[in-house]
Amino acid sequence: MNLPAQSPLLKIRAERDQMSAIERRIADFILEESHLLRDYSSQQLANALKISQSSVVKFSQKLGFKGYPDLKYSIGESIARGDSVEVAGNGGTAGVPAADDPHSALAGSLWQSKSLAEQETRLINPSANVDRIAAAIDKAGKVFIIGLGEDGIPARAFAMRLSLLDILTVHHFDAVLMTASIASATKADVLLVFSEHGQQPALCKIGRQFREREGRVVSVTRHTANPLRAHADHALLVSAHDERTHIQPLLYQSALRHLLDMIFVLLCESGRDRLERLDANLERIRHMLEP
Repeated sequence: MNLPAQSPLLKIRAERDQMSAIERRIADFILEESHLLRDYSSQQLANALKISQSSVVKFSQKLGFKGYPDLKYSIGESIARGDSVEVAGNGGTAGVPAADDPHSALAGSLWQSKSLAEQETRLINPSANVDRIAAAIDKAGKVFIIGLGEDGIPARAFAMRLSLLDILTVHHFDAVLMTASIASATKADVLLVFSEHGQQPALCKIGRQFREREGRVVSVTRHTANPLRAHADHALLVSAHDERTHIQPLLYQSALRHLLDMIFVLLCESGRDRLERLDANLERIRHMLEP
């Protein structure tokens, strides 16, 4: 089996939400003490974490390595290349130069945290999957979009962008209104459901009802096992971690926006005169806003 091409530390962070409790303990140790890993055998790492050696081996294999030695070697190479990753919550400021201007330091730290969240998110959304979702939206008869509460903000913004491409969009921020709207859905239609944690029962019901109409459902959630994702045909996943409660939502929204921007660009460049339609619609809006 070939070793993963990505930074193993980045892959561990991206996959952390999907791991078991024991796997998260191993992951956190590696992320926090990656520079010490070269001095640990699998048995020594197991002893330090008070787990079995087989747990360490299985952890390595689950990430796509032949075993722990391959994982350790890959992490060593990653550190040598400068790919080491600080665990969010320890400041998230690895590689950010000190600055006299406190705003400069804050901006640099926040930018790096957002960049890391974007890299993690890109890693867990294979290009082929993103292409399939973009193609489904491009060819859909109608695109239904819903997000409740704070999830309604990116949902509304994406719906507006699709409309600018002359993609027929039905957007609601109310579950009852969406339930009524999908009565007209067909197998040619697509439903995008925005829900960070994917736990709202009402959205899961809407997803099931839409699939009963033979339409395709795309969930937009965090990279966790959740009911909404389980009911979807396709999933857009976001990975964004930070122990600071005021920072983590910013990272989630930033990584999600970047992911949606990629799909928007794919749609713009898909042919079908999408760019010409976008320019024409933007021109009409500009004329409307002029005094």
